[in-house]
Amino acid sequence: MLLSKGAFAHEVLPSIADLTLTDDSVMINIRTSGEAILAGIDLSAIEDTNEDENSSAYDAMRSLQSREMAQQFTQAWSDVQNKIDLRDGAGQSLDIELVSVEVDPVGNIDLPRFTNLSLRTDAPKPTAVTFGWDKDLGGVILRQQGVENGLTQFLQNGQRSDVITQDANIQKTGWATFAEYIPVGFTHIIPKGLDHILFVLGLFFFSTRFGPLIWQISAFTLAHTVTLAAGALGWVTVPASIVEPLIAASIAYVAIENIFTTKMSKWRPMVIFAFGLLHGLGFASILGEFGLPQGQFIPALIGFNVGVEVGQLAVVAAAFLLVGLWFGQKSFYRPFIAIPASVMIAAVGLYWSVERVLG
Repeated sequence: MLLSKGAFAHEVLPSIADLTLTDDSVMINIRTSGEAILAGIDLSAIEDTNEDENSSAYDAMRSLQSREMAQQFTQAWSDVQNKIDLRDGAGQSLDIELVSVEVDPVGNIDLPRFTNLSLRTDAPKPTAVTFGWDKDLGGVILRQQGVENGLTQFLQNGQRSDVITQDANIQKTGWATFAEYIPVGFTHIIPKGLDHILFVLGLFFFSTRFGPLIWQISAFTLAHTVTLAAGALGWVTVPASIVEPLIAASIAYVAIENIFTTKMSKWRPMVIFAFGLLHGLGFASILGEFGLPQGQFIPALIGFNVGVEVGQLAVVAAAFLLVGLWFGQKSFYRPFIAIPASVMIAAVGLYWSVERVLG
């Protein structure tokens, strides 16, 4: 239950920066965690703000009304500005003006909210720019707007973007795009995808034999690949308010079934397939935040999916090496390991189901 709370209560999410390069200016719209920035939390070193020594300051600001929070951010802009580094094609830093700050209303204070920044720099005929920011601000998804096949990058650890130009269609090779999106998919499972990790562990604890595990993983993989592609293409759109509670319910279902049976019924692979469709929609919503490059849509989609699969296989491999290899054939494995683990997974899944329905 503690793990379930920590998974979402103060989760560190990547920022999103939409950059538009025009004839006379550069506009940047950033969605980020204003409270984390003002509290001085090192977002590159943690997955949950509670892990940082400045978490109490974060929590205090999380309760502020939108206008008050926006005022505090505006007052601190001179310090924040130094952490955002926009340069022209010659490598010279450009002055960035804070145009506006909009903070989401106070909702459930146990969940992160977003601060939306509108930034501008008036640079005459900026033919090329690069974007970067301090690694303490965590990962940022940079998306160029206003041009076809604009640059899309996931920047981490203070990484600087590739050169962004106004009129050139930025085209990476298919292999480069494929490789770039593999870690995006992997990190969505490890360490950020606790719900997907628990679902895969639920499949693992069903049986010590590889046959049932392979059938389940195959059904799950096929299903979430289908809906991941359909969701990324915009063919299927289901609100997160529906998908997320159902994903939590799927975790509870597989774990509860583990408790009462060890035989693979003819229905279980089909049920797993149905649940895989739900998880694929969850993956698609995350991928939608990153924005797939139009010119390399298929390599990016495949790379993300490969990253997800590698993450899932890493979870299964770790579970096998830590538990299955040593205890899988022991008589006490099921009553003292598999069933208690399934009970815990089921409890978390049920808790999440209720929490996500009630908001």
